[in-house]
Amino acid sequence: MEAELYELEVSAEVEKLPEVMAFLEQHLEEADCSMKAQMQITVAAEEIFVNIAHYAYAPGKGNAVLKLAIGGEPKTMTLTFIDSGVKFDPLAKEDPDVTLAAEEREIGGLGIYMTKKTMDEVRYAYEDGKNMLTLVKQLA
Repeated sequence: MEAELYELEVSAEVEKLPEVMAFLEQHLEEADCSMKAQMQITVAAEEIFVNIAHYAYAPGKGNAVLKLAIGGEPKTMTLTFIDSGVKFDPLAKEDPDVTLAAEEREIGGLGIYMTKKTMDEVRYAYEDGKNMLTLVKQLA
């Protein structure tokens, strides 16, 4: 099965989150994505987009591009977030020690940790002045 490709470009502002979520939910529902996978994907996507909105261009403004591919056997979703902001590899940070009590843990890193745990694959690349974070998840 050929993958269906979709793209959304929005300004990287938290106020655009509902637009990002609607884009993802529409295409995941059309692809008959399981509710569990859809929830995991939207939670991860919210985390990534909000981080881009808060940090990629601060204090300036810029855009975020979401490239979504759904297809293949087994049916898989590949979602890539692209921004031209400050170079940042969220996968380079060590995973938080989740055995510690919340007040004993360092701030930050929990969202990307949860993303790595719920997605089948998470990749980061920096090319042509752009951060590219790709999430891969089987939909079956």
